[in-house]
Amino acid sequence: MSDGEGAPGNDGGQFDRLPATADDREVDGRATRAEVLEWWETRFGVPPETFADHTFWEKGKGKVWAFAADLPSPQDREGVGMTFLRTRQEHWKPTTTAVRKWGHLATRNVIDLSPGEATAFAAGHDQDLPEWDGDWGYLIAAHDLAGERVPIGVGLYLYDELRSVVPKGYQEELPEL
Repeated sequence: MSDGEGAPGNDGGQFDRLPATADDREVDGRATRAEVLEWWETRFGVPPETFADHTFWEKGKGKVWAFAADLPSPQDREGVGMTFLRTRQEHWKPTTTAVRKWGHLATRNVIDLSPGEATAFAAGHDQDLPEWDGDWGYLIAAHDLAGERVPIGVGLYLYDELRSVVPKGYQEELPEL
C-alpha cells in the first residue's frame, strides 16, 4: 500500500514491525521502537531494557502491539502479542493490558489510590482527586495489595479529576480492600 505519492503507506490489514529509529521510518507518522522505549521511560520510568526481548508492531493507525519474540515483517494475522500503546494522537496512551503487565515497574506518574478510590476506579467511575500533585494526562492507577503496589489500569487526570479509562471488559468490582 502506498500513500499515493509512491511512499509506503499504512496497511490496516497487516502488522508491520516498528522501525528501529526515525532514520529507518518508511511510513509517515509511524512510531519507532526508540520513541516507544523513550516514552515509557520518560512518562513512567520503565527502563528500556524491560522490553529488550519484545518486538513492536503497528496494525491500523497507531495501534502498537508488543510481542515477546521475533517474526518477519509484515505479518498478515489478526493478532501479534498484546495491545500495548496508542500513538498517532496528541497524547500517547498505554493500554490497560500493558499497564497491568509492566506498570509495577513504573516509578513516575503512578497515582496510588486508597481502597475506596481503587474500588471506584476499577468499576469505571471517575472521581475528584485534587490532592494529586503530579503530571496531568495518562497515569497508572495503582493500589496497595498485601504490601505491594499493584497497577489497576490507566487513568486520565485533568483538572483535579481522575477519569477511569478502564475498558468495560476489564472493569470489575474489587473485594473490600
